[in-house]
Parts: sequence; C-alpha cells; structure tokens
Amino acid sequence: MLRILLINDTPRKVGRLKAALVEAGFEVIDESGLTIDLPARVETVRPDVILIDTESAGRDVMEQVVLVTRDQPRPIVMFTDEHDPNVMRQAIKSGVSAYIVEGIQAQRLQPILDVAMARFESDQALRAQLQARDQQLAERKRIELAKGMLMKMKNCNEEEAYTLMRRQAMSRQQKLIQVAEQIIAMSELLG
Repeated sequence: MLRILLINDTPRKVGRLKAALVEAGFEVIDESGLTIDLPARVETVRPDVILIDTESAGRDVMEQVVLVTRDQPRPIVMFTDEHDPNVMRQAIKSGVSAYIVEGIQAQRLQPILDVAMARFESDQALRAQLQARDQQLAERKRIELAKGMLMKMKNCNEEEAYTLMRRQAMSRQQKLIQVAEQIIAMSELLG
C-alpha cells in the first residue's frame, strides 16, 4: 500500500482528491495545506508519493516542490485546473512526475500513480547516471592534473607519468584517483 502525503491547496474544492483516494482504496497518511514546510513534512512522514491538489500551481507551490525534489526526491503528482502549458512545463521542471489537468476520478488514480512512480524511477536512474558521469569526469580531471604535476616533478613524458601512477595504484591496491589525490596533496604540501 502506497503511503500518500496529500497537499491540499484548493479552498474551493477541499477534500475532492482525498475522497477519490479513499474511494479508490488508498490510505492518506497525512494531509496538509501548502502553508507547511513541505521538505520537513516529507522528512517526518516519509511518504511514498506526494499528491498536490491545487487550482493553480503558483510560485510557492513550485518552490516547495523544488526543495523536496532536491533534498528528498519522491514521485509528485499535481492535480490542477491550470491549462497553461508554461505552468505545466515549470511544474515538470520543478520535479513533478505527473501533471493532471481537470477531473479526479477514483478509477483513474491507480494508473496515474503507476505512471508517476515509473516516471520518477526513470528520472532517478537518469540522474544517477548523470551524477556518475560527472564524478568520472571530475576524477579524470584530477588524474590529468596529477599526471601533469608528476611530469614536472619527474621530468618525464605523459605516458611515463601515467605508467608510474598505474604502478603505484596496483602496488598499493588503490584506485588511480586515490594515487592522483595523493600526488596532488604532496605537490601542494611541497609548494
């Protein structure tokens, strides 16, 4: 059973999403208005998914979504009456997994949540791949820096410096980046 945090920002239609969730057999573990500190609420409640019911996704809503997406990523589904494509793009860019315009029907909730969860998982996988590539690039830059420092210290060419670093890594059973960081630290220490 999904743990759902419901954010209700619709004074005109209070309860319409909660009623549809209950009708569809879901359990809402917490319901709040948007005046809360959403990241803190997510930390406390630890929902599987966040549903936001709003007439129009304003700046405050988007800021809260960005903070949650950055610090405690969760699938977020926004139900709204806002048809503006620019608002929809901003919501997706902020971290909303599904943006549903008009109408909450109990029989549609399960497929909507399934799609939101799948999209969230896909986005998280892409973010992880991007982060891994960024890490590899940063390590490659540090290795190149260390190689350059070693070339100056040992008065050798690039290939010889790389070979020295690889031998050091193998003999100490370390990764090449660890050897590179040691060379950089020693170079900085020696000035």
